[in-house]
Amino acid sequence: MRILVVEDDGKVAGFLKKGLEEEHYAVDLAGDGEEGGYLAAVNEYDAIILDVMLPVKSGLEVLAGIRKQKNHTPVLMLTAKDGDYEQADAFDLGADDYLTKPFSFIVLTARLRALLRRGAPERPAILAAGDLSLDPARRSVHRGEVPITLTPREFGLLEYLMRNKDIAVTKTQILQHVWDAHYAGPDNVVEVYMGYLRRKIDTPFGTTTIETVRGVGYRLSSESRR
Repeated sequence: MRILVVEDDGKVAGFLKKGLEEEHYAVDLAGDGEEGGYLAAVNEYDAIILDVMLPVKSGLEVLAGIRKQKNHTPVLMLTAKDGDYEQADAFDLGADDYLTKPFSFIVLTARLRALLRRGAPERPAILAAGDLSLDPARRSVHRGEVPITLTPREFGLLEYLMRNKDIAVTKTQILQHVWDAHYAGPDNVVEVYMGYLRRKIDTPFGTTTIETVRGVGYRLSSESRR
């Protein structure tokens, strides 16, 4: 999952980036409202964490611009402790949730997971494709009743594929959402990790869940073939 964090406080931004990456999100940072609005316009994000008090453009201006572009990405606002009017304005402009500073990172990630589930009707709490299931909150994967142990990167890759099941996704899309926008290594890392994933979720069970789509990329089928 790819998250945009728009926060001008370097310490807070660094804390959020480090924490969210440890939770296996790909994170882009913007240090002011103008940069944040630009990144939101040119990239596809699963959620946006947006501070209200920003230089150049305020978070409320950024939010208004995002919604004016018919961009319905879930937005979690960060507001001052006494910012009741800011919170009301944020909701009026189309914010999905807010947290007041200082905030608990545990609460922030829980709110973020709720927004990701709420962002579209196809975002259930537990993702499933046939008898393969993935629980984002518990970081667990099962084939039927059998638990499957994945590395954090493998888990992130499978979660992205399952959130886009039956849709062919490109290597570039996978790199942007599972690695990050600034990944500069070889793109065959996707092929390598697809191999790792297949050997864990398919090979031991005699199933075929991940398909290679020639000239495009990969697709995870909603029904595993045996």
